[in-house]
Amino acid sequence: MTPPNPLQLPLFSDRLFDAILARNSPTVVNLDPVYSSLPPACQSSQGHSTESPSAHELPAIGDYCRRVIEIVAPLVPVLKLNIAYFEVYRGAGVDLYFDLVADARRRGLIVIGDVKRGDVGHTATMYAAAQLADRDSLKCPNAVTISGYFGWDGVKPFVDIARKQHKGVFVLVRTSNESAATVQDVQTTDSGRSVHERIGALVADWAASSGTIGRHGYSAIGAVAATRNAADARRLRELMPHSIFLVPGYGAQGGRAEDFVPYFDGRGLGALVAAGRSVIFAQENPAYRDHFGEDWAACIEHACRDFVGDIARVISVAP
Repeated sequence: MTPPNPLQLPLFSDRLFDAILARNSPTVVNLDPVYSSLPPACQSSQGHSTESPSAHELPAIGDYCRRVIEIVAPLVPVLKLNIAYFEVYRGAGVDLYFDLVADARRRGLIVIGDVKRGDVGHTATMYAAAQLADRDSLKCPNAVTISGYFGWDGVKPFVDIARKQHKGVFVLVRTSNESAATVQDVQTTDSGRSVHERIGALVADWAASSGTIGRHGYSAIGAVAATRNAADARRLRELMPHSIFLVPGYGAQGGRAEDFVPYFDGRGLGALVAAGRSVIFAQENPAYRDHFGEDWAACIEHACRDFVGDIARVISVAP
């Protein structure tokens, strides 16, 4: 039996679904900036000088990301920022990451910090405080990705903050990288389930007992789930009925809109489809570049509209 919710509304899942319904789109844009992929007009005129990369690359990345956020904010409900693309620039890059989180939140976006943190004991507590706790209010994301492979003691510090501050966590269950199957799809001897299904069962227990289930039936404890196998996706949906799925793989990774249908419930809720390079670097796609030329902002806008429209073609969101 699900315990009573100790929080006052709105919970994370309710705010997320309100945003999805407002945009009529269960979509996420991944903002993973790579300097060399920026349009030439956006790159620094200094080129690769003798200064540190952060001196000329980071300001250009910041300007580009702010413009991307401005473009996609009216179109999608969620932005995911991968901190690794900022940490490479050391302290200045981390500062930019948190500044962009704040910028996106001011524009009404739900922000997921793709940090994939995981550890145990005091280390997990410090990670949770650094990445999820509202120390600087808007500069902290609404949710983060974490590893579930340390078990409950590695997850609990994040869930504690999520419960107290109306935040969310997305636990890695099945990832999209090529070699994931060599670990995550291995069959366990005790139950015959795969490793990722075992992790999914734990996530289901954590979600059901967290006290964070909102009015749509979903918890603040979600899952990163990425398999192009429809049967596996349906099993995961059945296994984790209260968890919102963050599903990467659309566009540049080869995922088609139809591949994501099994992750959703009958109301068109329960999952977020993520697209990254196919949107934020749309100027590299001849279909957009040939039409809009050097207007990279128009390429991004139309690619984002096409992404949203493609998902809407197969998923109908209902309250």
